[in-house]
Amino acid sequence: MASVEQVMKDALSLPSPLRALLAEKLVESLEFDVDDTVQTLWLNEAKRRRDEIRSGVVQPISGEEALAQVRRLLES
Repeated sequence: MASVEQVMKDALSLPSPLRALLAEKLVESLEFDVDDTVQTLWLNEAKRRRDEIRSGVVQPISGEEALAQVRRLLES
């Protein structure tokens, strides 16, 4: 069996698109322990935010504008 160092060397010698595909597949293969309570809380939060936008309570802004606002806050 090849060593981790050899596998890494071989992987790094691949063209960029193949390295990206390999990285994607490696990340997909990782098992994440997801706390069901936390997952339920995030799902409820996402639904609440969606409903606020749909009802007009909250007006969405673009990602660019959000980043600009954060930068202004950090600069002050």
